[in-house]
Amino acid sequence: MLVTLMNLLRACWRPSSNRHARTGSDVTGRQDGLLWYKDAGQHVNGEFSMAVVQANNLLEDQCQIESGPLSFLDSGPYGTFVGVYDGHGGPETACYINDHLFQNLKRFASEQNTMSADVLKKAYEATEDGFFSVVTKQWPVKPQIAAVGSCCLVGVICGGMLYVANVGDSRVVLGRHVKATGEVLAVQLSAEHNVSIESVRKELQSMHPEDRHIVVLKHNVWRVKGLIQVCRSIGDAYLKKQEFNREPLYVKFRLREPFHKPILSSEPSINVQPLQPHDQFLIFASDGLWEHLTNQEAVDIVHSSPRSVS
Repeated sequence: MLVTLMNLLRACWRPSSNRHARTGSDVTGRQDGLLWYKDAGQHVNGEFSMAVVQANNLLEDQCQIESGPLSFLDSGPYGTFVGVYDGHGGPETACYINDHLFQNLKRFASEQNTMSADVLKKAYEATEDGFFSVVTKQWPVKPQIAAVGSCCLVGVICGGMLYVANVGDSRVVLGRHVKATGEVLAVQLSAEHNVSIESVRKELQSMHPEDRHIVVLKHNVWRVKGLIQVCRSIGDAYLKKQEFNREPLYVKFRLREPFHKPILSSEPSINVQPLQPHDQFLIFASDGLWEHLTNQEAVDIVHSSPRSVS
């Protein structure tokens, strides 16, 4: 698995070569078994590469890059939007985020005529509300959609600033050049919401002091109510609204005791910072990568595989 992941990163960052190019341009990317990748692309702030490895029979994840207008106004703002949506329980939530989050962001950026942390927060809220409307509508005929959710990591580069928002356990890491040593150091920019992290467990326990079983060690893995590792997500209505934690939802998802406030949250952790000349590149990835590579290992792979520019 580790070799596969390292090859995936190298595939993203291999020097450009006409040997792999399709007729015309590499607009749609390339397929190699369960690996899909695009190893050369341009955005308004530079160059990007991206890849998806399908680990399950059903692909539950989505990723997205949008570059250009970040609002519906001619006056801007302009920049680049990156999204990584790591779905669980099914593909519906990640697909919904892929179709709606960026449009919600553009709507709020238009209203405020700027990019900001508040725009990101409102875009997440609107996306969560929209997906809950889908769950409500489909509940009578497809109740298991209440147990579908997704982690959601977003990065926006705009006006020399980097905005990062996250729910779940995906991660963005910056490669920063250190002039004195010539090294490129890894800097993690996103906060994660996985209860395997002690501080995250304690935070959740402090929010639910009345529930001694809010976090349970099950099969040597910490899980919220013994069910899910992340405590923030889009979707997962069955752990946010009691009305969706009942029959005909599968028994394995139903809690024995009713709850009176959301167990999971959709509020993103947001980080805003200026980009510096010594900031070399950003790696956005789901936990499938970070379970096998440290931040520095991933940065070293990218740094040691420079792109040839023709």
